[in-house]
Amino acid sequence: MTVDGDMEGFIPQKEIVYNGLLPYSDRLDREATELLAEIKANLCRAVLLRELWPGVAFWSRKLFSFLKLYGRRFSKEDHVLFIKLLYELVTLPDLEPHMMQIYARLLIQLLKKKELLSRDDLQLPWRPLYDLYERIIYSKTEHLGLIWFPNSVDHILKALIKSCRLYFPASSTKEMLDEWRPLLCVFDMVMQKAISNMELFLPTIMPPEEHSQGFQMWFEELMNLWMSVQNQPSWEGHLVNLFARLANDNIGYVDWTPYIPTIFTRILRSLNLPVGVSQMVAPRYLTNSYDVGHLVLWITALLGGPGNPGQKQLTCLFNSIASFYHPSNHGRWQSRLMRLLQRLPASVVRRVHRERHAEPSWITLVPECQRLTDEDLQDFTRSLMGATLLAMFSKTGSTDAAYALQNLALLTPELAIPPVLEKTYAAMQTLTEPHTLTATLSCMIGMARSLVSPNNHYPEGRAHVLPLLMGSLPGVDPNDFSKCMITFQFITTFTTLVPLVDCSSAPSRYSDLSEVRSCNTHGQCFALIDSSTLEQTRDETETDTQTHLESLVELGLSSTVSTILTQCSKEIYKVALQKVFNFATSNIFETCVSGRMVADMCRAAAKCHPAESLRLFVPHCCSVIFHITDNELDKELLWNLQLLSEVTRVDGEQLLKYQGDLERILCVCVRLRCKRAYTLACNLLEHTLRSLSLIYPTEYRSTSGDFDSDLPIRDWGRAGDVAALGVSWHVPSQEEEDFVFQLLSHLLHPELQRIKGHISGDQPMSREDLLQSLAIVQHCLLGAGSILPPLDGLHVSDLVPSMVNLGEIKLHIGVHYDDSRENYRESICQTMRLLLHHILEHSEDDTKSLFVIIKIISDLMFFRGTHKKEFDSRWKSFTLVKKSMENRLHGKKQHIRALLIDRVLLQHEMRKLVVEGSEYKVVHQELLCDLLLLSTSTYSQVRSRAQNVLMAALGTFSFSYRDLIPRILQLLSPQHTTGTQQQFKGALYCLLGVHSGVCLASTRDWDCVGAVWPALVCCGLSPSMNLEKPSIGRLLDDIADRIHRQHDTIGIYFTVSHSFTNEIAQSENPTPCLEAPSKEEMKEGQQRQRIRNLFFTRPVCIYVCLYFRPWKFEHMATDLLSLQLRDDHPLPPDAVLYFTQSLVHDSISIRKVAILAVAGILKQQKRPVKKVSVKPSDISGIEEEAEGVCVGDREGNRWLQYDSNNLPLTQEQWDSQRYMEKTHCGYYSWPREMMIYAASEKPNDDLPYEEMSEGEKIIFEYFSDPEFIDQLIEFLSLEERKGKDSFNPRRFCLFKGLFRNYGDVFLPLLWPHLEQLASDPHESSQRCVCEITAGLIRGSKLWSFSKVDRLWQLLCPLIRTALSNITVETYTDWGTCIATACEGRDPRKLHWLLEMLMESPLSGEGGSFRDASLLYVLQGGLAQQQWRVSELLHRLLAYLEPKLTQVYKNVRERIGSVLTYIFMIDVALPHTRPTSSPHVAEFVTRVLERLKPLTSEPEIHNHVHEENTQETDERTQAVKLLKTVLKWLMASAGRTFTTPVQQQLQLLPLLFKIAPVEIDESYDEMKQDARTCLSLMSQGLLYPEHIPLVLAALEEMAGSRSWHARFSVLTYLQIMIFYNLFTLLSVPAEVLRIRKLVMQLLLDEQLEVRDMACTTLSGLLQCQFFPLDSSLQTQLQTLSQTCLPKARGELASTDLVRRHAGVLGLSACILSSPYDVPDWMPQILMDLSDHLNDPQPIEMTVKKTLSEFRRTHHDNWQEHRQCFTDDQLLVLTDLLVSPCYYA
Repeated sequence: MTVDGDMEGFIPQKEIVYNGLLPYSDRLDREATELLAEIKANLCRAVLLRELWPGVAFWSRKLFSFLKLYGRRFSKEDHVLFIKLLYELVTLPDLEPHMMQIYARLLIQLLKKKELLSRDDLQLPWRPLYDLYERIIYSKTEHLGLIWFPNSVDHILKALIKSCRLYFPASSTKEMLDEWRPLLCVFDMVMQKAISNMELFLPTIMPPEEHSQGFQMWFEELMNLWMSVQNQPSWEGHLVNLFARLANDNIGYVDWTPYIPTIFTRILRSLNLPVGVSQMVAPRYLTNSYDVGHLVLWITALLGGPGNPGQKQLTCLFNSIASFYHPSNHGRWQSRLMRLLQRLPASVVRRVHRERHAEPSWITLVPECQRLTDEDLQDFTRSLMGATLLAMFSKTGSTDAAYALQNLALLTPELAIPPVLEKTYAAMQTLTEPHTLTATLSCMIGMARSLVSPNNHYPEGRAHVLPLLMGSLPGVDPNDFSKCMITFQFITTFTTLVPLVDCSSAPSRYSDLSEVRSCNTHGQCFALIDSSTLEQTRDETETDTQTHLESLVELGLSSTVSTILTQCSKEIYKVALQKVFNFATSNIFETCVSGRMVADMCRAAAKCHPAESLRLFVPHCCSVIFHITDNELDKELLWNLQLLSEVTRVDGEQLLKYQGDLERILCVCVRLRCKRAYTLACNLLEHTLRSLSLIYPTEYRSTSGDFDSDLPIRDWGRAGDVAALGVSWHVPSQEEEDFVFQLLSHLLHPELQRIKGHISGDQPMSREDLLQSLAIVQHCLLGAGSILPPLDGLHVSDLVPSMVNLGEIKLHIGVHYDDSRENYRESICQTMRLLLHHILEHSEDDTKSLFVIIKIISDLMFFRGTHKKEFDSRWKSFTLVKKSMENRLHGKKQHIRALLIDRVLLQHEMRKLVVEGSEYKVVHQELLCDLLLLSTSTYSQVRSRAQNVLMAALGTFSFSYRDLIPRILQLLSPQHTTGTQQQFKGALYCLLGVHSGVCLASTRDWDCVGAVWPALVCCGLSPSMNLEKPSIGRLLDDIADRIHRQHDTIGIYFTVSHSFTNEIAQSENPTPCLEAPSKEEMKEGQQRQRIRNLFFTRPVCIYVCLYFRPWKFEHMATDLLSLQLRDDHPLPPDAVLYFTQSLVHDSISIRKVAILAVAGILKQQKRPVKKVSVKPSDISGIEEEAEGVCVGDREGNRWLQYDSNNLPLTQEQWDSQRYMEKTHCGYYSWPREMMIYAASEKPNDDLPYEEMSEGEKIIFEYFSDPEFIDQLIEFLSLEERKGKDSFNPRRFCLFKGLFRNYGDVFLPLLWPHLEQLASDPHESSQRCVCEITAGLIRGSKLWSFSKVDRLWQLLCPLIRTALSNITVETYTDWGTCIATACEGRDPRKLHWLLEMLMESPLSGEGGSFRDASLLYVLQGGLAQQQWRVSELLHRLLAYLEPKLTQVYKNVRERIGSVLTYIFMIDVALPHTRPTSSPHVAEFVTRVLERLKPLTSEPEIHNHVHEENTQETDERTQAVKLLKTVLKWLMASAGRTFTTPVQQQLQLLPLLFKIAPVEIDESYDEMKQDARTCLSLMSQGLLYPEHIPLVLAALEEMAGSRSWHARFSVLTYLQIMIFYNLFTLLSVPAEVLRIRKLVMQLLLDEQLEVRDMACTTLSGLLQCQFFPLDSSLQTQLQTLSQTCLPKARGELASTDLVRRHAGVLGLSACILSSPYDVPDWMPQILMDLSDHLNDPQPIEMTVKKTLSEFRRTHHDNWQEHRQCFTDDQLLVLTDLLVSPCYYA
């Protein structure tokens, strides 16, 4: 087949650009084309043959690798076809979850770049995806253990939907809304589901002409819903995310202006910041706060446009929260604030990139008028800078601020950089605060690129580079590690961006500085090395390994040196090199710490210009070494060897000149006796070989070419150009290869001969010699691994039955293997295998050699020049550097050149490492068997190392696990009698696998599961099994645990549809390279699929081993068997029998498994029930108009309500009514098709015994056996953990299933037990009754009337008995029981229960506790029924109202909670009709009437003592009533959906009278409650129409006689304003009213009130709620200058109050800007200082203010003092410095 011919006119979607820069890029196009053709052909073939596993799975993995290696290098048609095929596969109905995840991940990869495919190219139906999502996320059987999903499945599904929703057709929005609107019932849990579905699925990216079919259909409706809901219910977050996404995708097409104040108010509220002194936060605010990522998107999308209203609010938002960013403030809210600050600039950068720099694609652009102008960006930066500069020094570290500053500097360098520079210079001057230096330097690193790159906004930035670098040098300080590292990073960053050249020749102002600088840096580095030379005395000891910190410093040092020297011009480089050389050769270092540092530094120097540096180093070192080796060993030899081994890590061509010297040295040194010496020599060998044989770039300068060109300043910070990088590669030449093989034949060959001699016994070696030989072999392999061809040979055949080719891909990595030379990899392999068996036979305790052999085996299989681990860490550090220096604003790979070169090299290494899906050959099989031998050998360390390599190999070679598992199991089987315990343990460890890799015990492969699980259970009989050893017990537990965690259901039935595969098979470019499968093959494929389906349905047979095991294995077997339950195939009868018997097993853990399993089995056996569709209008007789949405209680859904005049009390009534079990149905709107259970058929209640299946018969027989029932009930009523047991949903499921499937057959047997348990007050008995009762009530859902009626005749007395015995331990269980019984049931079918509970809950018979409990149980039932029992709610309210004056606290609290539920349904949501349930307004009016006696008093004290309950005068009753009302207000604060503000305002005056001012625990309950209520009410969300009402109430209270009330007005005001800031600001008239109110209270006669008014005023000024304009200043100054009469005797109090008020006002101004000095401040401070000698309380106020000023401004006093004149400073110094006592 020719590939080249048909590639004409092929346009790839998007390739990986870096591939074109590889030295062998010419071969890649052809390679990619062939691979793609192979993938297409095999994928289609596999799908057509219906072979999902292994065929489709294998080739979709290959497609994944293809994407990683070549990007999307295929045509648009192919792209679309791949996506459609995978979309079909993902949404297959019976696909196993794991496969679904594989396809989903691949699909996400294919859909990632959304600009490549427009909505015209691709459309995906939304319904199949939604069905999949529904099936998995809301699975009906997962909780019963009938299907197991992987942990990450939710996450992956959501990501998949996010990628797909772009391509849903235009009509999908309407279909989705029809589907989910009926679920929008705010009281129901379903609301959460509906809104989160909308958030996930609704498409928001559409062309403007389709908007009417898109978001315009739902925007108004959902926005109004959000505006009117308060108290953050759990679904509100999803709604916010949806709006944020909409705003971001349609900037300029949605008008947000009317909503902006509300949006910002809610954002501020969701930050949960503490305000005021004693604020209580309702707990749900903490759990349901909005997601910061989406908030940031929303804010970004609101900016810009005419008038830029969003920016004004944003400025205000950051002004009001800026002080929270100060390092001295700390709390749980801090992380959210930091995230907000960190992400906001990044998000704006992304938006500006999209508006100005993005490539045009099909996605609609932002309209011109809405785009962000430069002015908008400057406003944006200004609003954030204040908070960012404070956050730099935060306790949590400066990373968030640094990231924010990096992005702000991209947007507006002229505003972001100067303030940070100032702080940096200041930090470099001080020595006392190293943390400020690290913080400022880390911020500067992020801004480096914006500082040096040529831009018009901030040209003076470059002048700062030199001073910054010189200033940072003292930071290289070996005693302060973190400072040292950040300085290295700083220097590296700047030198990477700026070339170092001596420009004195060019007439420019940068004369001669750079040379000085480069040498200086080196001087510092030498000093550092000197100080780090570990004391020379440590030389002799063995343990001189480096500490972790030292190794980091070493890394920092070498990378800094290498960067500086790379960026130098030749002349500077020569000077520096000479310095390094002199330093290295004039001293002798010990080889561990300082030696490694110096050698590293030399390597870094040598890398830049290898020719010059080798000329200096190699001859020197060689002569020294030759000179010494004749005599004894000494330090000098070691040091020179080390130096040489590092210096040779350079461009291989340069090494050829020194060929002879190097070879001589190697031949001598690798045979030296000293271990240290030969190790260094081996390193030298490895580095030399690597330099000669690898492919790598030879330079990393910031510009290609030399620096000798004209002025380099033009290149500062320039981005590399991907198209013209000019990478110079080192590719091994023929001479280099010859040299490599010459070295191998001189060094490696003799060693292999020597080892063979040792094995044959001709020349035995000592262990030390053997180790030395192995070391040489290992280093040769590591050095030359890249040019030795990989192991090859025959395949291991018949591992897996497949009709598709499962071959590996061969990638070209730039090496041509020469077949004429000896293949050393083969010879090493054979020698090592022989040696391994020799050692295991003769000297198994030579573990050191075994360790090396294991390493060598691993390298033989995998190593081709790079290790995976090194690659991963390099990739990680590459992404980190990229992140800190990238330019997100211009995008399109604008990275600096060095980074781009690094990325190309990584691409090359990635190609070397692609080994997944390698073919499993006989060579590998032999090596793996050897590894298995080692994995089960005697010594544990050998075992564990071998196991790690073995696991890696199993992950690499496809299907090799099928070959190894039988071998491992053989070691575990009871027949294997010769085994040792170590073997047994090793084999178990092999099954367990390493922590993150393959776990053989839970492979998703039926053949393996069928072998492994029974073997695990049978290994209990193995002779080498010893449970006394705790380690083996733990190991078995771990394996069971791992299986449990990793097990997900394995598919049985596979069905594949045909539609798309044919298209792929016919597609061009490249044409798939196989013929389509023939008819016979297709038939065989279907046949195989059928056989496979039949075979899989026999679950793994573990029963054999169930009855005669040690208990541990019985448990394990039961567990594994329970994992075999599935919802698409019934369990075989013998398993059903086993589980049913296990219900009464002696062991509790087996009983628990059995309960869940039997519940699952009953679910499997459930008979299908017929449903019919009905039209709501036929039942109610009312046609609802289709247009306007009408929500809530209306005529049309009246028939769903509970109506006591029309209850089904007889057979006829029961049959004539229609029942709807789902509570939310019909509240918002009717579903398109309403399905209800068919009532007409004769109920098939009693299954005749003959018609039952085998499994059903077994259960029927056991549950009809009285003895079995006795035992079961006895076990179920035992207590497990005292005081910890609660209602168990699994047991409930068991009984629900029993009664649902079998009707009331078992009732006669159970009934006596139930009666006896109900009369026993013990906790465990009552719990057991609860579980069975709830199961009975729910199980009787579809029974016939006669049965249900009989059931309730029995149940009602039973529940009464039980409730009369209720205790503290059991009342929650009964609440759960009734709530569970009523959940999702039609209230009319439960009328017996509801009426019984309503009888008289507050009878007072059993004392207060019983009353509270009965109310609790009743509340549980009614709350589940929500809006459908309005009549019962009315009755309950009427019953409770006279009883509101309860004496007992617990009853009062319970009543409060019940009232909340009664009024919950009375909501003010859009389009909602007034409810038929009770209304709050009417209730409050009635209550106020009864509270009359209290409203007339000035302050209320609680004079009622709880004992004398006989007093019934009105006042006492009113106080009791008030207590209950307070409980109701507190309970409803966090729970209701909308707050009835008007009604609350009527109660406000009363609360203000009671609430105390100080916090004091000793106050009685009523005062504490009043205080809590005020705090919660002040946090409520206000709407513009409510504000005048609230203010009117507050103004009235401000005139009250009690100063406590006036004081509370201020605290209320503070919280209310902060929590509704933007809403209030949008109504200017009300702002003035508030200002007037505060000023009025500032003049209050009571001192405490004045103080509080001062605090309030400073808070309002700080949020900029109203400006500090001249009129306010003048007013305050006039007040403060009120004259006081001279005569001391009669101080006129009003004058003093006025004067104090003025001083307080001025002091509020100063306190309002705690961290900066505005222009007006110096003058006001001077004014204040005049009042220092006024009478008290004025003097006190002034002193307090001044000391506060000093405390808050002390940190940055150097900056702040610039704002004052000299005279003012003199006065201030006098005031602020305390007078000396000895003056």
